[in-house]
Amino acid sequence: MTARSSTTTSRQQREILRLAVPAFLALIAEPLFLLADSAIVGHLGTAPLAGLGVASAALVTAANVFVFLAYGTTSTVARQVGAGSQRMAIEAGLAGLWLALALGVVTATAVGLAADPVAAVFGASPAAHAQAVTYLRVSALGIPGMLLVLAVTGVLRGLQDTRTPLVASVAGFSANLALNLVLVLGLHLGIAGSALGTVLAQTGMAVGLVLVVTHRARGLGAGLRPHPARVLHAAGQGVPLLVRTMALRAVLLLTTWVAAGLGDVPLAGYQVSATVWSFLTFALDALAIAAQALTGKALGAADVAAARSATTTMLRWGAGAGVVLGALVLALHNLLPDLFSTDPAVRAALAAALVVVALSQPVSGVVFVLDGVLIGAGDGRWLAGAQVVLLALYLPAVLAVRRAAADLLAGPDPATAQAHALTVLWWVFVGFMVLRGVALGWRSRSDAWLVTGASRT
Repeated sequence: MTARSSTTTSRQQREILRLAVPAFLALIAEPLFLLADSAIVGHLGTAPLAGLGVASAALVTAANVFVFLAYGTTSTVARQVGAGSQRMAIEAGLAGLWLALALGVVTATAVGLAADPVAAVFGASPAAHAQAVTYLRVSALGIPGMLLVLAVTGVLRGLQDTRTPLVASVAGFSANLALNLVLVLGLHLGIAGSALGTVLAQTGMAVGLVLVVTHRARGLGAGLRPHPARVLHAAGQGVPLLVRTMALRAVLLLTTWVAAGLGDVPLAGYQVSATVWSFLTFALDALAIAAQALTGKALGAADVAAARSATTTMLRWGAGAGVVLGALVLALHNLLPDLFSTDPAVRAALAAALVVVALSQPVSGVVFVLDGVLIGAGDGRWLAGAQVVLLALYLPAVLAVRRAAADLLAGPDPATAQAHALTVLWWVFVGFMVLRGVALGWRSRSDAWLVTGASRT
């Protein structure tokens, strides 16, 4: 290795760490919203915790189906930064903010009005269903704030700033925890209090982040008013990532639906284990965020070698981080259940599920980095098609678990049978992740995604 290439690699590694470390800290704060909710609501009983599992799956889907507001904006803004146009970068980002606000209002209205039938889709018990409807109706009020947070975070990441979202996330999580303790345990508002606390925290985060971006826009002389053509362009660019995300969310929703069909104990265990998996996902996704920002910037500057080099480095780091996080969860899999439930059956099911979650983390680390690289490159159309195909392959496997529910739950010891059924469901999901990694790896080895310039089109 020459001195120049060594210096370049070291500089690139520092740049990855500069983006990834704050992103890591910010991303793990987000699932802590749900972890805090789960820990507090879990002490209200099994039905509220199971209801939270249903409501969380529906709510996260309603918000995160629009994750392109962050991912697509990061890629678009980063390309403009790489091409040397800060004002164009911020103006592209502002179009995403207006789009997020419009989508947030429409989605909040739809979720609030359709809370009952949405919760019924999962087939949970009447007690869990009632809890889920309550949570959904209250939490719908926070959806505009959630989408604005996504869009503003995407703008800042594209500008190579992951520290500001970190500050907002820490403040938001702290507020969420304090509000939930007061509203649920202090004022005894039940699951509705948990939802209200999250709404207030998310809305506060959105307001703070929007103020940061509008201040930067004024400094660059960018207009703040919505430009319909730019907003429509942002919406059009987001369609492929929307399809990709909807297909991915369909996988997660199907898994939750199957867990609900196994009964309240497996569903409650799945809710917490899925929340832990989400926590680990966000932790590993820090490298994916760095991949989005650095890939977009490198391709905007027409530096293909830098994009390739950064990908190789982040793949190694992603696999290594997966090993470390998996080992940590494996070491704690018998201790964590005590934090979330007083039901021995739920604890046993959760402990078994966490073993599978732990063992799958190296695969997740590789998958998320590759996904981030291709999103940063603006390769949305391929990602959309691939994810639809993967959903089609996952369907027969996960539906087989649903059909085999009675056999999986049979046995002299109900707790052991419930834990076994949940473990089988998790292994099927891990199989999906392996197939996803194979597809993404095949695409990354080609040159088709390496399109350079300020705009991919």
